Amino acid sequence: MKKINYTVLMLVLLVSNLLYAQKVELIYTTASERWVKPKKFLKKKVSESKVDITVYTDSVLQKVDGIGGAFNELGWEAIQRLDDKGAKEVIEAIFSKDGCNFSMCRIPIGASDYALSYYSHDDVPGDFVMRDFNIDRDKYILIPYLKAALKNRPDLKIWASPWTPPAWMKVNEHYSLRAGDWNGRSNGNRMDPGAQILSNATAFKMQDQYLKAYALYFSKFIKAYKKEGINLFSIQPQNEIAYAPNWPSCTWRAEDFSLFIGEYLGPQLENDGLDTEIWLGTINYSNPNYVRTILDNKKSAKYIKGVGFQWGGSKAIPSIHKEYPDLQYMQTENKCGEGENDWTSFDRSWETLVHFFNNGAGSHMYWNMVLDETGKSAWGWPQNSMVVIDKVTKNVTYTDEFYLFKHLSHFVQPGDHYLKSSKGKNHLAFQLKDGRVMLLVNNPDKTNKNLNFKIGEQLFEIEVQALSINSLIINK
Repeated sequence: MKKINYTVLMLVLLVSNLLYAQKVELIYTTASERWVKPKKFLKKKVSESKVDITVYTDSVLQKVDGIGGAFNELGWEAIQRLDDKGAKEVIEAIFSKDGCNFSMCRIPIGASDYALSYYSHDDVPGDFVMRDFNIDRDKYILIPYLKAALKNRPDLKIWASPWTPPAWMKVNEHYSLRAGDWNGRSNGNRMDPGAQILSNATAFKMQDQYLKAYALYFSKFIKAYKKEGINLFSIQPQNEIAYAPNWPSCTWRAEDFSLFIGEYLGPQLENDGLDTEIWLGTINYSNPNYVRTILDNKKSAKYIKGVGFQWGGSKAIPSIHKEYPDLQYMQTENKCGEGENDWTSFDRSWETLVHFFNNGAGSHMYWNMVLDETGKSAWGWPQNSMVVIDKVTKNVTYTDEFYLFKHLSHFVQPGDHYLKSSKGKNHLAFQLKDGRVMLLVNNPDKTNKNLNFKIGEQLFEIEVQALSINSLIINK
């Protein structure tokens, strides 16, 4: 029996670990440590029999279309409270290659719940030819915000959706659907309670002249933004299509929405020579039959390139993705929280990320990228954001969710692909265009944990920190 040369064995192990160190990079974030790049994290022990997470590098799934968030008026107002240097740093933190590197974002068409006040782009009743259509307000608020982002990310993909049509196009002739305060918030509206529409009935006036005018409204919006140098790659014709809150909103029956898309909106954009895609959304309805009704209508399906599901529609996407595999899918808005901006917010956003990527989504949107220290909408609801700006002290805070999205979007870009991996709710894997693999690993435990990985044919073990999010980059 030959004797083992332990010196040679130790040298082999040392060289092996050095090679792995060159092939695997790690960046982690905890609630107290941000974007840390440790030098020593690989363990000597590598056991194929005890692999915790396997990534099947030969099983490529859906293409990534983009990762990002939503522009809104209150976010820009908060940024404007900073000096030029501070504002530049916030924009770069979200959009530069060294920051979150966001690649796709959303804008509202008219007022959202995070606008400064109610408005649409044509508030003149009876203006069916859209003579008074304009985006003048956006030129002073949203468009400067967009152009600041585009300066850092010129190829940023932008899509748009309305929270409400102009009030005069609606049955109750009001921006909202529900009267008064929301859950006891201090800032309600002055709607006559008799004008409420709470049944998910279609709140739009389904008369030919209104339907034609609204289709023209979308066309003029796309053209007006293009004139400002901002191309919209898609529109989703209604935000939260099955929700009747106290802020801007409009519900639609599936049959009516299908008719609008197939016989008015689609033909209008087609006749105007616009290549902006129509996506069905944003869907916050859990019953997949709502989406099926529209996609099974040949006239509307002809124009629909994808479906955008808000977190409220998370129960519908598994079935729809399987039944309509040729469409693209998007998660349009994560759970917005109550302004807590802590690790519980991180946990909710992580859960949403895993669910939607595992059910075919190729793009994923955060809601409020930037808010002030109150986090409050014009209607008094405090929500979470990636960046919090204190308007008095000018202090800027990057929240846990900021780092969650940075750990993803800093690396994962349009054209990359989601990868099949072993079952589990605490990891996501991606094939990057340059051949590298990016593995996102969440450790929800309150203790450090050693994990064994098998990425293709590579085996390695690392230690992950307690309550941490980890980006592992496996080089070719």
